[in-house]
Amino acid sequence: MSLCSTASAPEATIPLDSVAVHLHDRDDVAIAKADLKEGMLLEVSLPGGAPAQIRIVQPIPSGHKVALRPIGKGEPVHRYGQTIGFASCDIAAGEHVHTHNLAMGDLQQEYAFSTEAQPVTWVDPRERRTFMGYRRADGRVGTRNYIAIISSVNCSAHATREIAHHFTKDRLSAYPNVDGVIALTHHGGCSGRIDGPDYVLLQRTLAGMARHPNVGAYLLVGLGCEVNQVSALVRNYELDADCDNASCPTSLLIQELGGVQKTIQAGIATVNRLLPAVNAIQRTPEHVSELTLALHCGGSDSWSGITANPTVGLVSDKVVRQGGSVVLAETPEIYGAEGLLTCRAASPEIGQKLLELVRWWESRAEMLGIEIDNNPTPGNKKGGLTNIYEKSLGAITKAGSTPLTGVYEYAEPVTTRGFAFMNSTGNDWIGVTGQVASGCNLVVFTTGRGSAFGFKPAPTIKVCSNSRTYNRMLDDMDVNAGRILEGVPKDLLADELFELVVAVASGQPSKSEAQGIGEAEFCPWSLGAIL
Repeated sequence: MSLCSTASAPEATIPLDSVAVHLHDRDDVAIAKADLKEGMLLEVSLPGGAPAQIRIVQPIPSGHKVALRPIGKGEPVHRYGQTIGFASCDIAAGEHVHTHNLAMGDLQQEYAFSTEAQPVTWVDPRERRTFMGYRRADGRVGTRNYIAIISSVNCSAHATREIAHHFTKDRLSAYPNVDGVIALTHHGGCSGRIDGPDYVLLQRTLAGMARHPNVGAYLLVGLGCEVNQVSALVRNYELDADCDNASCPTSLLIQELGGVQKTIQAGIATVNRLLPAVNAIQRTPEHVSELTLALHCGGSDSWSGITANPTVGLVSDKVVRQGGSVVLAETPEIYGAEGLLTCRAASPEIGQKLLELVRWWESRAEMLGIEIDNNPTPGNKKGGLTNIYEKSLGAITKAGSTPLTGVYEYAEPVTTRGFAFMNSTGNDWIGVTGQVASGCNLVVFTTGRGSAFGFKPAPTIKVCSNSRTYNRMLDDMDVNAGRILEGVPKDLLADELFELVVAVASGQPSKSEAQGIGEAEFCPWSLGAIL
């Protein structure tokens, strides 16, 4: 028996990149790929420094940030190579970085304009991709062929829904080229000022839906005494110029027709007259240049800005290089990152217009007694996003890298090609309603926590940021971008998503569309005063 003592084995260390993602050389934090246990020892090699070991101070959930170096109180904290806030107390290496020790602070941004607006490398016209779309008389192309029943006011919402819902799949079976009859109802239309901000927003949104390339015909349904008069909507947006005597849509007023049931019957009869003409429209091969994608996110987590959003950004660039368009929205969700977009503005004037929207939101938040940092939801924070600066830096990657060619107000028709920005809230259904009303004919929607979102008349493709949520919500998610964390190249995933965009544009239903989701999500933005 030996009396010699034995030395204990050295403690095992774990390479940082096997359990976390370090996004940028400048970053002070890494994102945990799995739950990190207290006491775990990590081997960290940072640029410009010798390899070091850090010990995890407390349990850190997957998707959350771990400090890679000591950070003093008041020092900036970096992710994506950008400042995401300032330490509200001293932070030790290996410590969890989140709401308890990271504050917003003042970024003191200095803006540059058009310095990174690089020319687009266009796809050779002989190699441009096509999809099967519906070409309209005005030259625009739809990805779907709906009949829309549009209420002018909440008072006519019930009648509007009853007209649309009469047309079940069985009743439409004789019209295979009609994707459905949908009801676009809302909670506005009265108790406001004629020509006031809400009135203008609502009318512009309703007109945008009536004229949408995915709508083959529409019917307006009003009460009769509302502020948002059907006749004013038709006059203000020249909707009567869109049709001839054979196909001009009818406007129904409940008070004139003698009540709800008579209006419903009149509406059903009107749609029956419209169906043959709408069904006669056939899909034809159309260039991808006719696609306008609405880029949106909801239920984001920390992985959204690493996997799903950058993948969508690569697809955005593909669509733009094909001559198509993409529209980013959610102004509160570019806050703190707007300088990265002004650099890409095609002209200083476009960049300044974007900044004017940001300043408008700052004034609006102050007027309402809220903060733009109220935007991240409890779910966003549980998923690892600490504040709006961090959320915005990930959100803007959906827009890829091409120049910003236009900045638009909510539901304003997008007339420029390429990457455009539209002013909206960060709310999913309000934002997408405006994007579709502006002309977007397909929605690409990213999520990390899991979203049930869909939209009619524009089909929605949902891209999930992580495999855990994707597998849990398999019936709702179209693409698993979480595979990037498992080694799948981002370019390969972007190629798959682009092919899915083409297929869905050609008629293949997305997962939300197959479930019939998307009618209740129509929600025009309402700014305020109810009298």
